[in-house]
Amino acid sequence: MPALTILGAGETGYGAAVLGKKKGFDVFVSDRGKIKQEYKDVLLHHGIEFEENKHSLDRILASDEVIKSPGIPDKVDVIEQIKKKKISIISDIEFAARYTKAKFICVTGSNGKTTTTLLIYHILKNAGLHIGLAGNVGKSFAYQVATQDFDYYILEVSSFQLDYMFEFKADIAVICNVTPDHLDRYNYSFQNYTDSKFRILQNQTSDDVFIYCLDDKVTREEVIKRKINAKSFVFTAENKEQEKGAFLIDKQIIIKTKDKLLNMGIEELALQGKHNLYNSMAAGIATRLLDIRKDVVKRCLSDFQGVPHRLEPVASVQGVPFVNDSKATNVNSTLSALESIPKPIIWIVGGIDKGNNYSSLKPLVEEKVKAIICLGKDNEKLHKAFGDIVEYIDDADSAEMAVRKAYAMSVSGETVLLSPACASFDLFDNYEERGNKFKKAVGEL
Repeated sequence: MPALTILGAGETGYGAAVLGKKKGFDVFVSDRGKIKQEYKDVLLHHGIEFEENKHSLDRILASDEVIKSPGIPDKVDVIEQIKKKKISIISDIEFAARYTKAKFICVTGSNGKTTTTLLIYHILKNAGLHIGLAGNVGKSFAYQVATQDFDYYILEVSSFQLDYMFEFKADIAVICNVTPDHLDRYNYSFQNYTDSKFRILQNQTSDDVFIYCLDDKVTREEVIKRKINAKSFVFTAENKEQEKGAFLIDKQIIIKTKDKLLNMGIEELALQGKHNLYNSMAAGIATRLLDIRKDVVKRCLSDFQGVPHRLEPVASVQGVPFVNDSKATNVNSTLSALESIPKPIIWIVGGIDKGNNYSSLKPLVEEKVKAIICLGKDNEKLHKAFGDIVEYIDDADSAEMAVRKAYAMSVSGETVLLSPACASFDLFDNYEERGNKFKKAVGEL
């Protein structure tokens, strides 16, 4: 039987292992760190061999194919050794897609992709479609393929996953926007990162659909210089009426697909703000193209509950609102947050810098931010960027300390905003842990 190695035993890894075992592979799971007990239990239940806290290179290099966790960089020794031996490396999504005949609605982008993905899932689920939610959200795609039989999957796909998807094809592909992010993984080249995002269009034919933001300059310019086979639909809040897609007239969203119109006032949307208007437009186009009834789409866009850790109100303490935007792991997400929150703001920012350029934030910081708390191990770049334009800037090495310092300097009517613009891995396992610790600290005030 063919030998399949899974590198990384997190949400993607354990699911790929279960599917590989079911399909007759000799499966080996290798994780350089400690494997969570819940994933160990699944591997043991299925009789899957695994190791933790190490990579046994001889065993890995005996594989016919390797599935790589998206969190593993290309430059680590084990990946370089696998490539040197010309062993195929793929993503869990590429692997799982081989074993399902479901249709794929795929969403990528630097910002907004989780909200857009969840909006589409919310609409399609309420419309009665038999649909799975996977990729960067929901349960492991491979595990769902192994244990269930959905007709559709809505997949949030990151650039890291797209890098190792080759034969996979999206029936409907959505690019929300492209702004600098994860540049440390792309040799600090924005074009490399952009090319990765546009891999979502690979293998598409004229029977497929591509949805993108006409107002996003980078996306618009990339579309012009590429040959795109799929039928294109745009969404815009700044341009005139479009032949097909979504646009804005007198505070009314117009969604035009297949010569059918859907009208909806922007005040009816559950999620407010320009960035959420785009997310709602993209979701509206995708679901109307699947012939979901207008009343279902409108109702779902108006009752959607939002995404945890994305501009999530936590509590108001003595007239000071605390907002958890821990999911903002890049500059553009934090820009949207600062635009959305009324001044004055006490801003908690920091973590692992991914090659950030903070210049776009400076006008808003100067206008709206009273004080900055830097939450990270190395805050020198933040001090250099903002030290001259805010009166007070301080450091914290825990969510608890950051919350206490922010609260101590706040007065009623000011907002404490956690919007880090950075990855979380210096002090936390992930952005969820960072957000949850922030919420816990607020609850203890």
